[in-house]
Amino acid sequence: MSLVLYRKYRPQNFAEFVGQEYIIQTLINAISSGLISHAYLFSGPRGSGKTSLARLFAKAVNCQTRKDGETEPCNKCSSCREITEGRSLDLIEIDAASHRGIDEVRELRDGIRFVPVKSKYKVFIFDEAHQLTKEAANALLKTLEEPPEYAIFILATTEIHKMIPTIISRCQRFNFSRLTLAEILKKLDRVARKEKIKIEKSALELIALNSQGSLRDAESLLDQVFTLLGSEKEIKAEDLKDLLGLVEIGLISQFTDFLAQKKPAKAINFLNELAQKGMDLSEFAKTLLNYLRQALLLKIMGEDGKEIVSGLTREEFQKLKEQSEALKEEEIKRIINLFLEAQTKMKYSSIPQLPLELAIIESCGVV
Repeated sequence: MSLVLYRKYRPQNFAEFVGQEYIIQTLINAISSGLISHAYLFSGPRGSGKTSLARLFAKAVNCQTRKDGETEPCNKCSSCREITEGRSLDLIEIDAASHRGIDEVRELRDGIRFVPVKSKYKVFIFDEAHQLTKEAANALLKTLEEPPEYAIFILATTEIHKMIPTIISRCQRFNFSRLTLAEILKKLDRVARKEKIKIEKSALELIALNSQGSLRDAESLLDQVFTLLGSEKEIKAEDLKDLLGLVEIGLISQFTDFLAQKKPAKAINFLNELAQKGMDLSEFAKTLLNYLRQALLLKIMGEDGKEIVSGLTREEFQKLKEQSEALKEEEIKRIINLFLEAQTKMKYSSIPQLPLELAIIESCGVV
């Protein structure tokens, strides 16, 4: 049975890790100097690498062949292999969402008294640590205050504000940032090359854009695309739009033309035709706003904006450029604000297209 891509290409050393450079460097320095803390708190958005880095750190501190001053795990010794294969008795991963009660934490505290089976450190990784109950968190706090010298705790959370302050104060805290488009693209390109997936750059950009900063989601999408479309031909951006439920950029471009030409009747008819055909208007609004954002960046940054605009074919980019040149900067900003407001109102409107229709009418008015 083959592994899914995000598991198959989980980083096995620090050099392979994507993003979070300052966190990586801090942990490397700690390993190199031997100044290992007993508790770490990794907070940040989903898919930013918190649990992957926690496993990697556990592997590095327990590597049996790593010499003083070195930081990378060898990935060959029995300890490294067991952690990589998920069968190490000295790496305990706890999903706090399903093991959040005080009984589980008390059981953990009892288990901590036993020394590691074969490693230097016994590492406990708590995923979604904010979901621990108040009683369980207080029980864990007592363990964090007086841990045995061989225990390391790594708490990972997407909602740091739900953690009790006393636990936060006992940990070295690291804030993970959402991955950039360039960082996700770099990893996707590497995975595609290793898997011999023939896919054009604009298609990879579409996948990266729809991952919303989560590398795990991006790799899962690439896996899904490759499984469905196969390796017979090069995968193009057009092939992904139905699969990912994306709105055709050509439709967004045509709609933007109606706004730029101050033709509200045509824009409203166009929108309602799409709705009658089953178009997801929330997805339409999201794609429109991203398109208008790129037009604004091109308007402000000129040629420098090319680096930010992504997920478009050469023809689509040229059309966007022409539209950005035809509209004034203030017009684009005004249209964006109107449709941002409409997007919010759609959630509460009994007629989904009504907020968009009102935005159209105002957009086509005199600036």
